[in-house]
Amino acid sequence: MNLELQDKVIIVSGGAKGIGEGIVRVLAAEGAVPVIIGRNVADNEAVVASVAATGGRAGQVVAELAEPVACEQAVQAVRAQFGRIDGLVNNAGVNDGVGLEHGSYAGFVASLHRNVVHYYLLAQHALPELIKSRGSIVNISSKTAETGQGNTSAYAAANGARNALTREWAVELLKYGIRVNAVVVAECWTPQYESWIQTLAHPAEKLREITARIPLGQRMTTAEEIANTTAFLLSARSSHTTGQILHVDGGYVHLDRSLANA
Repeated sequence: MNLELQDKVIIVSGGAKGIGEGIVRVLAAEGAVPVIIGRNVADNEAVVASVAATGGRAGQVVAELAEPVACEQAVQAVRAQFGRIDGLVNNAGVNDGVGLEHGSYAGFVASLHRNVVHYYLLAQHALPELIKSRGSIVNISSKTAETGQGNTSAYAAANGARNALTREWAVELLKYGIRVNAVVVAECWTPQYESWIQTLAHPAEKLREITARIPLGQRMTTAEEIANTTAFLLSARSSHTTGQILHVDGGYVHLDRSLANA
């Protein structure tokens, strides 16, 4: 299917690693021009170069998105470099373990800046260009908003906000024809996930335990699978889809997990 994304300029926050990198690669393969916003210039440029080596196009802007002023500057840099913005993927964030029992006010607020405040700010600053292009927004979210996880209050709250903002923006931006959707991630294999699993006492055993609870195929979701759904939601092929929160998780959140052993 041709997603009709040729030459579309699409911001991907946190696009240099993990799920974000997967999204950048799929968009470039579709002929779009994904623009990474990330904090590390070497990581950003490595992905841009890799995309170019396979015949695609990508751009990058260096920014620490936890700093509000950097969000505006990053969007301005994309606009100055490419002259337009056709889509926004809010993806950057980290499950930083700011809990309730041992957390703090400062840590909670800082986590919100790392995980949801920049979703709002990037969308707000990109909005004038998205209105011109009748572009789309996709917010990457997490199962923690719905299932809880334990010891990650701030991250769970941020993801609940991501889901709520998806529905709110879909309503507010109807008049511009801007569609807003979310993709919810559960257990997705990324370098960050691999690093986390290696911190556990018995990583291989824990990974088998996790994958055994995923109903569809008893395997982790791939970054490419998240990216494929994201690209579809950004494209005109999903032209009557807005305000939706899609779970790309092998049925992890909504299906009875006993099915995994059926």
